[in-house]
Amino acid sequence: MVKRISYLLSLASTRIGTWPNSLVDSRPPWRRRRRAPHRFLCRRIEPHEYDFAGEYLFQLAILRRFKGLIHLLRKKHKHGEVASWPATPFYPISPAWPTSASEAVLCQQIARPSSASEAVLCQNITRPSSVSEEVLALNISEPSLASKTILNSHIAQPSSASEATLGCHIARRLIQIGVKDVFSVPRDFNLTLLDHLRSEPELNLITCCNELNAGYAADGYARACCVGACVVSFTVGGLSVLNAIAGAYSENLPLICIVSGPNSNDYCSDRVLHNPTGLPDFSQELQCFRTVTCYQVVVHNLNEAHEQIDRAIFMALEKSKPVYISISCNLPAFQHPTFSCEPVPFFLNPKMSNQMGLEAAIEVILTVLNKAVKPVLVGGPNIRMAKAKDAFVELAGASGYPVAVMPSAKGIVPENLPHFIGTYWGAISTAFCAEIVESADAYVFVGPIFNDYSSAGYSLLLKKEKAIIIQPERVVVGNGASFGCILMKDFLEALAKRIEKNTTAFETYKRVYVPEGQPLECEPNEPLRINVLFKHIQSMLFGKNAIIAETGDSWFNCQRLKLPDGCRYEFQMQYGSTGWSVGATLGYAQAATDKRVIACIGDGSFQVTAQGYLDHDPLWPEQHYISDK
Repeated sequence: MVKRISYLLSLASTRIGTWPNSLVDSRPPWRRRRRAPHRFLCRRIEPHEYDFAGEYLFQLAILRRFKGLIHLLRKKHKHGEVASWPATPFYPISPAWPTSASEAVLCQQIARPSSASEAVLCQNITRPSSVSEEVLALNISEPSLASKTILNSHIAQPSSASEATLGCHIARRLIQIGVKDVFSVPRDFNLTLLDHLRSEPELNLITCCNELNAGYAADGYARACCVGACVVSFTVGGLSVLNAIAGAYSENLPLICIVSGPNSNDYCSDRVLHNPTGLPDFSQELQCFRTVTCYQVVVHNLNEAHEQIDRAIFMALEKSKPVYISISCNLPAFQHPTFSCEPVPFFLNPKMSNQMGLEAAIEVILTVLNKAVKPVLVGGPNIRMAKAKDAFVELAGASGYPVAVMPSAKGIVPENLPHFIGTYWGAISTAFCAEIVESADAYVFVGPIFNDYSSAGYSLLLKKEKAIIIQPERVVVGNGASFGCILMKDFLEALAKRIEKNTTAFETYKRVYVPEGQPLECEPNEPLRINVLFKHIQSMLFGKNAIIAETGDSWFNCQRLKLPDGCRYEFQMQYGSTGWSVGATLGYAQAATDKRVIACIGDGSFQVTAQGYLDHDPLWPEQHYISDK
């Protein structure tokens, strides 16, 4: 047993070179007798053999107060009772148990030696049942040849040493979460990082004309690919992209904003750098991003870079919000053992509904809906964030209620549903849609967002006591009960199985509905009218299309389009940034290569970001910019 644990101590010694006497010797410093390193190591460890695992396991031993054990082993080694340290240090593959919940999600595989000739041993650490048994629970043994083969098959080795850099690690991490295109603006601070991103064959680097368009493109990319990324420079680039990041935050889009910050040696140096505002304070940009991102991290230490980057990406995926990652400009080219292996795939802990609360909410809502004569169902934009589209469609089919959508949910809910009646937008709703919704005695809103835009200036004629509002993690019944810890998807699926079918309101809609007329043909030499223009746009739509609508008149005109099955529709209802659609079209078309994108934008908004039209020429022949003037 002592011999086996000596391997653990030899591993820790490869990191520090000698034992820190202050940690293992309880005597006062002036009474300690210093010992030469060769008394404990049979040879000096080369720098390339240093391993992060040694420091980790040595600190673990100290934290567990193995002072007596360490002292005993040193004493036995002094008298020759312990075999000499192995000729080659051993490297563990990974700790068998995490020390925290975050490490369980973001646990990493520790790098093996770069030299292929070095023998690699493995340790099997099992979690002990008590603290006193931790020493005995360390079962360290050499694996057989078969186990080594299986072990090596699960560890992807980099093809060259250059791939173990921070920049290449970030590139591989982005690819792992589904990002294949990164939008950037090259500047002096981020040139090194961009070089390493370009070296990754599976990652495409798209340079944009300015940071605002790069952020808009990442926004559009996230809408089609579920997550987007952009790389900008420190302060001058970060504050330029800030407007686009705020829009992604308001629309609940996971977006990774990577900023190349100052040199790691410049922190706490009181130096004044170019690009910031002339002050030796490098936190100004960070302060701005704190209000429009769900997580912020500043990486200026290689030892913590792996965990910091993983944590930021995890938060973006979990919260469905943008995150801010600042990386010192001198670090992307540096290597570290934690970057040598392919990252362990992310694991997002699945959320679970409170079953007792779910049953109670179902009982209360069934009581309300079964008593209603003309209930209706209205879909909102949070259906996308909750990933409850299929559950909503299932409920719509089981209930038989008329189905409407809020303007910001257009394109999320299929418009080919049998009971679909159009867009509910107050006074400017689809014909006869507002009358059916507002005359109902119970309306079920799924994932709504009520603001002055979505309510047409708060002109909705709704009564709160009749409303049932289902949000991603909460259900509210009128002015009464509110049920928390209930996932929207679980609730809709459970409600669909027990709800009684009621088509009364839809029958009323069919009796009052009058089909829309066709616009008159234009006379010769007559200016093109908007209604005629959108008539032709409607005729050219099919399932492989995607429509990007700009803030302004395009909102109202595009809302009247009837989307075929599979046709996507995107616009920025909550934030409404002028010129957003130009960059968003680039990002969306880059991600959804199977879609033919049509961007509807007025000439005023187009002037704000028109230079983005030239960002990526191969895509633009498939786009159509239509002025609403």
